Amino acid sequence: MTTPTPLHWLEGPRRQGVTWGVPWPRGAVRAGEPFGLADGTPVQSWVTATWPDGSVKWSAHAIGPQEPPADAYELVAGGAPGAPERPVVVTRESGLLRVSTGARVWTVAEAGGTLIRSISLGSRELVRDVRLVSLRQDIPDEDGSRVRRQATGHVQRVVVEQDGPVRAVLRLEGRHGDWLPFTVRLYFYAGADDVRVVHTFVWDGDPGRDFLAGLGLRADVVMRDDPHDRHVRLAGEGGFLTEAVRGLTGLRRDPGHAVRRAQVEGRPCGPIGNPEVAERLHLIPAWNDYTLDQTSADGFTLRKRTAPGHAWVTIPSGTRAQGYGYVGGATGGGLGFGLRDFWRLHPARLDVRGAATELATATVWLWSPSAPPMDLRFYHDGLGQDGFAEQLEGLEITYEDYEPGFGDARGVARTHELTLRAYAATPRAEELAEHAAALNSPGLLRAAPERILQAGVFGDWGLPDRSTPAHAEIEDRLDFLFEHYVREREQRRWYGFWDYGDVMHTYDADRHTWRYDVGGYAWDNSELSPDLWLWYQYLRTGRADVFRFAEAMTRHTGEVDVYHLGRWKGLGTRHNVQHWGCSCKQLRVSNAAYRRFLYYLTADERTGDLLDELSAPEETFVAIDPLRKVRDDGYAPDPSALSVGLGADWGALAAAWLTRWERHGDERARALLLGTMADIGALPHGFLHGQALLDLGTGRFDGSWRAPVGISHLSAVFGLPEICAELIALDLDVPGFERAWLDYCRLYLAPAAVQEAELGHALRGVSLVQAHSRLTAYAAARTGDAELAAWAWRRFMIDEDDQLNSNALQRQEDWSVTLAGGPGVLAPVLEAPFVSTNDAAQYGLAAIQNLALIGGRLRPGEAQAPPAR
Repeated sequence: MTTPTPLHWLEGPRRQGVTWGVPWPRGAVRAGEPFGLADGTPVQSWVTATWPDGSVKWSAHAIGPQEPPADAYELVAGGAPGAPERPVVVTRESGLLRVSTGARVWTVAEAGGTLIRSISLGSRELVRDVRLVSLRQDIPDEDGSRVRRQATGHVQRVVVEQDGPVRAVLRLEGRHGDWLPFTVRLYFYAGADDVRVVHTFVWDGDPGRDFLAGLGLRADVVMRDDPHDRHVRLAGEGGFLTEAVRGLTGLRRDPGHAVRRAQVEGRPCGPIGNPEVAERLHLIPAWNDYTLDQTSADGFTLRKRTAPGHAWVTIPSGTRAQGYGYVGGATGGGLGFGLRDFWRLHPARLDVRGAATELATATVWLWSPSAPPMDLRFYHDGLGQDGFAEQLEGLEITYEDYEPGFGDARGVARTHELTLRAYAATPRAEELAEHAAALNSPGLLRAAPERILQAGVFGDWGLPDRSTPAHAEIEDRLDFLFEHYVREREQRRWYGFWDYGDVMHTYDADRHTWRYDVGGYAWDNSELSPDLWLWYQYLRTGRADVFRFAEAMTRHTGEVDVYHLGRWKGLGTRHNVQHWGCSCKQLRVSNAAYRRFLYYLTADERTGDLLDELSAPEETFVAIDPLRKVRDDGYAPDPSALSVGLGADWGALAAAWLTRWERHGDERARALLLGTMADIGALPHGFLHGQALLDLGTGRFDGSWRAPVGISHLSAVFGLPEICAELIALDLDVPGFERAWLDYCRLYLAPAAVQEAELGHALRGVSLVQAHSRLTAYAAARTGDAELAAWAWRRFMIDEDDQLNSNALQRQEDWSVTLAGGPGVLAPVLEAPFVSTNDAAQYGLAAIQNLALIGGRLRPGEAQAPPAR
């Protein structure tokens, strides 16, 4: 039995089902070994990755809601898992799946127009026909009159991915009407009264004639109570709109304090003793319909009406709604419903309809039908860039890589997380507030940074180090950069359905804003690996705010910036004004290296889907040649001789193959990984050759063809150093590979004389010096070369000889923000014009890895001469 692993809550205890991941040192946990929690809490466990020797590398675990939840737990490999008092049970009968979580039973049809046929509490049916709805129109509103067509999502297939005893997962696949494919996962936990709903849809329309005008999740709620004992609750900024369908407060005649208090608190009013009220109940309006509409990150409106055909009455509104609601009765029960990150993913809406009838309807709109329809047309007319020559000229002025037809959103996706909760009665305000908080900051248990580091996962990183002023300064700057992006997301309102989770690429100091409208300088789309920077910063600090920022980025970049169907399936899109706008479609953006963290730390199945989409990433090189606009050698993609860059391309391939191998034991992925590693190792100058030809038939590089020695400043800034560090640490016995990588790390920033002596000429195009200092640090750490370590710190600290891209972070001595305001600025902002995302991400990665690899050799002021070898 291994030493117990302490587990703590990311943001505090939650009374909800929780799933999390834990890494293990190689050889510490054998395959098939059970897991338990030291306090006996029932836990369900499974393996999400293994080491090459077959031992467990990552395990996933789930517990149901506990009353009360413990402040901390201890996970024991070899312990007893325990049995829940009320286990999840999944049964199948006559085309129906019934999931029992205790007193509640959720019935799911294996095909048809519903996600959940019914939700029952004992013998009482609370909810019917949970379904997906959408609205579609063929012209945008600006073009005149339009007709909206409504459709209901149709489920074509249901798969039981887990069936208890603590956690059950159903995957439902289908289409919204005749166009948008969707995947919905339903998560059930032992003893829980809620189901977590994760909805993903893939855009599969023609942007010129298909305009999504509404997308929602809808459910019918059985209403049994008298109208004055029926309640509607809608979350605002900090509390709830507290309404009864037929209100008894504020009347001219008083029903009595006890009645008024009961109604406000959601309890049965009981007999109304004042006959002046009791005999006039039919004269009090019943409010049938309610709407909360979040049209932006800064405002929501509330309104209600008595019935269709009558005017809406405005209710006091607010700024940022929490996205949670309830409709039901004091004795008959009802439904809680909500959308995580509701205001951040605007335009969103919550509707209650028919609350005064026998069957109310609650709708969570992922795209509000009050908003203009979703318009995914390209943002300009091409500007005459019909050929490669004109497109390359455009790249020189706006940094946009345009090509007709390539700014197409067909195939991009978006994932939303929702909740449905079956209440036995109208809940108290405090209970509703707790459930709204759990929706927006779902519980997560985590191992401490020290424990994750001890497991030896994710390559080279270490814990924060403030042991000297020099170390403390770097840590302060890492904190500054993260806090700057948190502030910028808020100041610049980087929110919205398609945008939330991404950040901008480059700042425009003249306009005091980011270059949101300038070609390739707008949305970042993982350029130079901000995803990796954020995840490594989380690993080393354990900070909840860093985790949530990285989580949102991974959710966005893995869905919106990547194609999930069509001709570019498996590829991502380079940075652009629109997330899908650039004609550069590459594996470096769909990179598995950016998704692995979220998957292993949370065992999130949707992120697992994204990794599975890369089961054969090498085949994407047949679809499109990333270098087609600059080639002069007549190359065209050939399955027997595919041109693959040994930097960003092979790094992304290796990440996908490694992940596939450790998750699924895929021997094909293993062979591709080890075979191409050996082929790189066999090249005279390894990675310095820059590219090789891959034969899909053999899965190997052509050893007889060798590109000349040369480098690209982009080769090692899309996850290659991190993946190579992991591969070398695995001791895979691949001759020559480590030597090839160390040569690249040692020579990239070496003095020209050293490069010329070893390669026959000095390297041209050396750039991003600060970023590449971590490569020099890696070589220094592996070889124990103190002189090389000093050189790495010099290149990290001092801005010199950067031939293409001088690093503003190196040149800036005073890292601080300044206030920009006045009539020439839209709103006052705190700005740091010297920060761009390229520099921030690579500074973060270089700082973290340099500290981990050669932190003990950081001695500012000491002479740091170029290495002689």
